[in-house]
Amino acid sequence: MSQSPAVRPPAGRYGPEPTSRSTTLRRVGLGALVLVAVVVLAWVGIGVVREPVQWKDVGFRVDGPTSTQVTFEVTKDRDATVTCQVQALSESYAQVGVRSVEVGPADTATQRVTVTVQTAELAVSGVVAGCTPVD
Repeated sequence: MSQSPAVRPPAGRYGPEPTSRSTTLRRVGLGALVLVAVVVLAWVGIGVVREPVQWKDVGFRVDGPTSTQVTFEVTKDRDATVTCQVQALSESYAQVGVRSVEVGPADTATQRVTVTVQTAELAVSGVVAGCTPVD
């Protein structure tokens, strides 16, 4: 068997022939793009690591027009105390009830908390607006 030579399309058929300069510029551009991606990922990662408290909504139960139970998880240092703002929201996302809850030290970093929020009218959801460390 004989090998056939590599077939190249006619010159200029698919645009100008790449030059060593355009190839170098392409590689530099790709390297810069990778560098930017690494910097952005590091910045996001550092922000997550430096966050002293994290929370996650687990669920809610509307008990009627005057109260809603909200369940959430808080992850923090075991010895830390945090304050969480829990909200009950109406169908139009208006705040119809709010409660501040203190979550103290525990044996585990993540705690599941259920609280009752008194409401001024019927709520359709309950969420944690945020948690902050207590100094």
